Amino acid sequence: MGSPWLRIRLLPEVPPRLLRPHLRRTLSVRASASASASPDGAGGPVRVRFAPSPTGNLHVGGARTALFNYLFARSKGGKFVLRIEDTDLERSTKKSEEAVLSDLAWLGLDWDEGPDVGGEFGPYRQSERNSMYKQYAEKLMESGAVYRCFCSSEELEQMKETAKQMQLPPVYMGKWGTASDAEIQQELEKGTPYTYRFRVPKEGSLKINDLIRGEKQGQPVYNFCVTVDDATMRISHVIRAEEHLPNTLRQALIYKALGFPMPSFAHVSLILAPDRSKLSKRHGATSVGQYKEMGYLPQAMVNYLALLGWGDGTENEFFTIDDLVEKFTINRVNKSGAVFDAVKLKWMNGQHLRSFPPDVLIKSFEDRWKDTGILQESESGFAKEVAELLKDGIDLITDADAALSNLLSYPLHATLSSDEAKSVVQDKLSEVASGLISAYDSGELCQALAEGRDGWQKWVKIFGKSLKRKGKSLFMPLRVLLTGKLHGPDMGGTVVLIHKAGTCGAVTQQSGFVNLDERFRILKEVEWESLVQEQESPAETAVPASP
Repeated sequence: MGSPWLRIRLLPEVPPRLLRPHLRRTLSVRASASASASPDGAGGPVRVRFAPSPTGNLHVGGARTALFNYLFARSKGGKFVLRIEDTDLERSTKKSEEAVLSDLAWLGLDWDEGPDVGGEFGPYRQSERNSMYKQYAEKLMESGAVYRCFCSSEELEQMKETAKQMQLPPVYMGKWGTASDAEIQQELEKGTPYTYRFRVPKEGSLKINDLIRGEKQGQPVYNFCVTVDDATMRISHVIRAEEHLPNTLRQALIYKALGFPMPSFAHVSLILAPDRSKLSKRHGATSVGQYKEMGYLPQAMVNYLALLGWGDGTENEFFTIDDLVEKFTINRVNKSGAVFDAVKLKWMNGQHLRSFPPDVLIKSFEDRWKDTGILQESESGFAKEVAELLKDGIDLITDADAALSNLLSYPLHATLSSDEAKSVVQDKLSEVASGLISAYDSGELCQALAEGRDGWQKWVKIFGKSLKRKGKSLFMPLRVLLTGKLHGPDMGGTVVLIHKAGTCGAVTQQSGFVNLDERFRILKEVEWESLVQEQESPAETAVPASP
């Protein structure tokens, strides 16, 4: 219903108690670093928390907030606390909670206290902390800081509608804030349901000193459970998204009313889509789990999320999590929104993928290809060789399938018919094809390929001299004729492995592999004259008849 309508949850076990008369006073509260926690974490034990609601998947924005909390805690030798805010009982699910915890663990953000590991200040689910909330609700009642509101849902909706017609924000009219003791007692005796409302002074304003955004002020309401949780868990620094900035203004009143010391606050910018709107599902994948399923590495996700609003002041963009812990400071977090660039994330994933030890990287590709059925067990060493050839062009483990399938395929006709191949075809490609077919039929080419790259290099040098071609005019035609493509990884390595794939027994039928015999059968069937004529004649453009 909007921030002015936030109320304390009904606590029916709290015994009826008459309220003290409400005295209006001018609001004057300033929230800054508490005595036990300086803004940079140097003045006392640092304790931060990440408090997700288990109502869906872990959004990349939430993951970045968790990461900044984690980095701040680890860089200060403090504690990282995980708390589950599951008071929305209708939407909260155990499955969602487990997924959030799983995603955080996958990212490597291990927590010191939480619902699964316990800790000194538990329980760590809000739904298990009701007795504590009741205790502090009673304290607020006794101080006169809150009052019972007996308004029905229908009455509140009518107030909202009235405010809307008057073009005003939906503000509670304070009906029960000034009720007499007799009126309140009458409703209690009737058993009318009620909630608690905080007495927000209408005069003055609240100021907070945000570690990222500087001084902010406004007219607040409040959030009760979060304040009680942060205070009783001795959270020293609250680092969260800027959309929670109004909550800080609200919660400051609760801190003051309950006599809690105020933590330091830092509100990080939102993550934006390329069009600078708030990142949402319509922009593609937005949850950590989705990126995990797509084959992204946790190291790359952590690195990229850290750079969305933070930098170490250098041009460096490659960081391990240990690097980030060493270099992270809250004062280098940017105020402005950070744009989520999926292309850059994929590039960064490739950087981390290729930073793996060679044997680990190659083994991951081998396992992937065997799991997907493209390759089968073989002592030939084919998987290792092809992984070495393709690794520089693969940014995601899941892309390894397409990379290998592409290497094994032979789309010659589609390539020859493309506009991009026109210059290659018209550069007497048929003459190169004729010489290549002769070399294959004589066994000369296969013998050279059986000797590996050295054999290929010797043969191609002799072949080029026989055609009086070298460089691009030699290798581009050979690439098209032997691989069926205009682009690809190292030419020599590619052709040697195509030959080996036909003899080693590592490639399965479902891979779509076209062996050399089949490639040359297709090549021999190409009608070069027709192809050249077709490319030389301009396309006929249909001219509409005159009416």
